[in-house]
Amino acid sequence: MKQLVLSLALIASGVGLAQAQTVQVQEPWARATVAGQKATGAFMQLTANGNMKLVGVKSPVAGVTEIHEMKMEGNTMKMAAIASLALPSGKTVELRPGSYHVMLMDLKEPLKADSKVALTLTFENDKGQKTEMPLDVPVRAMGGPAKAREHNHEHKH
Repeated sequence: MKQLVLSLALIASGVGLAQAQTVQVQEPWARATVAGQKATGAFMQLTANGNMKLVGVKSPVAGVTEIHEMKMEGNTMKMAAIASLALPSGKTVELRPGSYHVMLMDLKEPLKADSKVALTLTFENDKGQKTEMPLDVPVRAMGGPAKAREHNHEHKH
């Protein structure tokens, strides 16, 4: 099983030694849309081997792409954009329906099941250095089979 891995080179101050930090992306998928639907979500599992943050997401199919969280406030489930999502070292953070997720809004075209959508994730390490990770994410139907479970990739820099 392949895993998608992003390596970030961090230069230790004064010595010039590089220490690689990585983020693994597992089981990425985006929800297919129906006619006229202008927004959908993308989901995945992120695991970093150093303290990092997901600070941005871009996609050519969406006019607006945001990191969102959903949480209960009283008896109401609220969804809101967040500036970043902490990725604590060694802990898997799951982006899933009803929780943290990527919102793709102002869609320029429908997302069809069994196709792929391009996403670019932007990560920031604890020194403020940013790097981007391009992904081709499988699109699956709302109630369809979990084809994303068959799709893990490896990506090294």
